[in-house]
Amino acid sequence: YTQFGGPVPHRPAEDLAFSVARFVQNNGSFFNYYMYHGGTNFGRNAAGLFIATSYDYDAPIDEYGLLNEPKWGHLRDLHKAIKQSEAALVSSYPTVTWPGKNQELVVPSPGSCLQIKIRGLCCIFSNYDQTYSTKLTFRNMQYDLPPWSISILPDCKTEVYNTARISSMSSQAKMVPISGDLSWQSYKTPSADDSDTLAMDGLWEQINYQRLIIYGTMYGSLDSTKLTYGGNVDLRAGINKISLLSVAVGLPNAGMHYERWNTGVLGPVTLQGLNEGTRDLTKQRWSYKAGLKGESLSLDTVSGSSSVEWVEGLLLAQKQPLTWYKTTFDAPEGSDPLAIDMINMGKGEIWINGQSIGRHWPGYIAKGSCGECNYAGTFSEKKCQRGCDQPSQRWYHLPRSWLKSSGNLLVVFEEWGGDPTQISLVKRTA
Repeated sequence: YTQFGGPVPHRPAEDLAFSVARFVQNNGSFFNYYMYHGGTNFGRNAAGLFIATSYDYDAPIDEYGLLNEPKWGHLRDLHKAIKQSEAALVSSYPTVTWPGKNQELVVPSPGSCLQIKIRGLCCIFSNYDQTYSTKLTFRNMQYDLPPWSISILPDCKTEVYNTARISSMSSQAKMVPISGDLSWQSYKTPSADDSDTLAMDGLWEQINYQRLIIYGTMYGSLDSTKLTYGGNVDLRAGINKISLLSVAVGLPNAGMHYERWNTGVLGPVTLQGLNEGTRDLTKQRWSYKAGLKGESLSLDTVSGSSSVEWVEGLLLAQKQPLTWYKTTFDAPEGSDPLAIDMINMGKGEIWINGQSIGRHWPGYIAKGSCGECNYAGTFSEKKCQRGCDQPSQRWYHLPRSWLKSSGNLLVVFEEWGGDPTQISLVKRTA
């Protein structure tokens, strides 16, 4: 899956087919044990730390419901080959031989001849060498196997499928801008609603994952979830108020006793450089409030957004943190899947007609190792990465089923600060 701050993972069709075919070869059966369609983590439903809103998973059917070629077609052909061999696969115990280095033959065993004679044959040839092709001779016939590949022969004579030979046409999905500018309005609100707060002595966990706003911004990553902020503050005579905004970016969902892991702003919180030295504020009385004022006002809905005064034109807030934006638009013509291009925004959340599309975080640039991709060899999540030095997620799925023919309300809450005039609607085409 894609994580905020990480590149987009990719698994070559040849390797995924190899993995499936190898499972069939070793177990004599098949089931959908890989992700066929991932989809979207709408709202705040991403189950895990820093999991992106897109759950595309580089699956055969992409996030938008379009065919991801050549992966979809290559796996379709594999399914057909397995189906042709189904009777033999589930009716016989095979004999496995190793005629040469990195070569493997799986053929029906003599003890199942009666079943095979009635239901058919199936042979599976494998080449586990990650670099070199091999020529395999069986029953006076020669077969060429590319590196790291498996061939299926339903009649033990004719190869109908090889995992490394792709016959399906490749397609590159595109994001095509939809003409027409969006007219935006903005509303600035305090970071927290001071009403209905809960006051307690000391810092208690917030069951939120750490992102901290206090005279600046800091954020963690999946590899380093803990962080410490240090910065200068301007104090005035008398009482000073410190506000910490801790924003959830998923919760732990794996590991030993992960339900007991403390999360949020846990302290210590100290002031340094005072005449008295360092003052520890951790055990002082803190007030807690869940949610933002804009959320309590339901600014993501038509009725809620009408309850406050928005500004537009020259007064439109741009590149300012903790700002709400709204616009309306008519549903684009056609049936192509839709998305929102958020390239010039930082981090926050998006709503359409009161339903949350999910978190946006294009301001988090992907770091990783992106380069050449070789399908051969054992797969890992660090292999065949894409999109390094780009936003982990730029486009956000906008379901057509959530749209009305006209007057759709699009609301964005921006935490960091961005330029809403650069937000645009796009359609995804295969």
